[in-house]
Amino acid sequence: MMSSSPPAGAADGDMETLPLAAASDYASVASTFDPLLSSSSPASPPAPAASPLSRASSSFVDPPSYADVAASSPRSASASSSSSPRSARAATSEYSYIAVSDPETEAEAAATSLVPGSAPTYISYLVTSARRGDHRRHSVRRRFRDFVTLADRLAESFRGHFVPPRPDKNTVESQVMQRDEFVAQRRAALERYLWRLAEHPAIGTSDELRVFLQAEGKMPLPSSTDVASRMLDGAARLPRQLLGEEAVAPPQDVVQPAKGGRDLLRIFKELKQSMVTDWGGVRPPLVEEDKEFLEKKQKMQDWEQQLSSASQQAEALVKAQQDMGDTMGALGLAFVKLTKFETEEALYESQRIRAVDSKRVATAAVKASRTCRDLNTQTVKYLDTLHEHLGIMLSVHTAFSDRASALLTVQTLMSDLASLQSRIEKLEAASSKVFGGDRTRLRKVHELRETIRATEDAKCCALREYERIKENNKIELSRLDRERREDFLEMLKGYVTSQKTSARHVHRLHMQRRSSMVGRQWRRRLADMREDHRMTQHISLCFVGVHVCTM
Repeated sequence: MMSSSPPAGAADGDMETLPLAAASDYASVASTFDPLLSSSSPASPPAPAASPLSRASSSFVDPPSYADVAASSPRSASASSSSSPRSARAATSEYSYIAVSDPETEAEAAATSLVPGSAPTYISYLVTSARRGDHRRHSVRRRFRDFVTLADRLAESFRGHFVPPRPDKNTVESQVMQRDEFVAQRRAALERYLWRLAEHPAIGTSDELRVFLQAEGKMPLPSSTDVASRMLDGAARLPRQLLGEEAVAPPQDVVQPAKGGRDLLRIFKELKQSMVTDWGGVRPPLVEEDKEFLEKKQKMQDWEQQLSSASQQAEALVKAQQDMGDTMGALGLAFVKLTKFETEEALYESQRIRAVDSKRVATAAVKASRTCRDLNTQTVKYLDTLHEHLGIMLSVHTAFSDRASALLTVQTLMSDLASLQSRIEKLEAASSKVFGGDRTRLRKVHELRETIRATEDAKCCALREYERIKENNKIELSRLDRERREDFLEMLKGYVTSQKTSARHVHRLHMQRRSSMVGRQWRRRLADMREDHRMTQHISLCFVGVHVCTM
């Protein structure tokens, strides 16, 4: 009888279409794919009435018990998530409700096409929000370009802050993935992005976010985000700057980074200052002397490497748990087929006893597969904190880049002041050698002094901006340390709890398996499963230890 069972490869192929959610599905699946269990199989003698499996039910796997349902119940997960640090931060934000829903396809307003019906279109989303303490809900239509505009405005207004990064455009994925799936993923990503902005202590109360969530109509594209306009303006100003008509940048331009083409002469000057400092070995007039910041910056770089390594380990762990669940599901399917075959073809009492034992093994394997899948779902849920903090590192790098850019601007202005002062001294020395003075040189000295005063004003504005960015970096690093400790402590608690619950459930299934009398071949197979489980537990403990050490 045992030699008539289907090969292992066929069982693995059948498992790809097997839903493990309901235990009663195994009988129909087995009879569909196994030719030995189909209706065309030869009739077998009926089993005696005393057989344990001679009942009207077509299920060859015991239904889940209350303990199984309680083990996989989402109540504990929801209870823990309601008291998570992220939920606590959302409870203190300015907004009590933010949702992105109802994606619609719209045509470009000013789009013209030679072919009727082929005008360019875009997807717009309904953004609904409500402020805390206000029962009114504001609903506005926003497209992805509006989210890009919001991100650019926040980057300019909150330099030095760890501004949450916006979702990428993903042009390639939009062409490869199905349209509905891509739109659903983007909608969820945009909603998470708005919640992260609302949870930020500085951005959550900003006018930029409030206007985005509540202002009716389409958002205008600001001039600062139009790259072509910036480049044209910079190219038009360059001749006047070289002729001395606009020698110094206005203070409102100094507080913004030079990149983007607003001021080409300033870009060239800062590039020269950077090359002189880095390659020439010349000490700039102002350097970064905050040792505490430099130490934290180095720690953040080390932390990013640890996050990357831990993320790879987490992916390996999830893959191992998924493989274990698939293997146990395939094993359960094989024993379901064996149970049905032994039941229908049973001629002797030993075959019926073996069918009872096979049913117990099949039930245990199906429950173990379900346990592995539930455990994998919980593992992905908790270990997603790693990917979130990897995304935060992009914001950290941007904030540190703002600080370095502001420092370079101050260094460039101080170098310009030193150069202007040196030119004045040379002109005054040359003018003193002429009797009565050289009026041309004196007039040039007067112009240079005016330039120095304007440069001094710009330097003071740039220095204040640099100090403001330094203070923002200090506040954000302190906040990130606190939130990182809370998030990872919550992650480890949930991860260890889910592993403990799964290990207890697997142990109970192991005890049920030991109560059944099965063949030597099945014992070797289960020993391999236990070894895989021990390896997964070992990887899990190593993973937990690594993160505890890095806290």
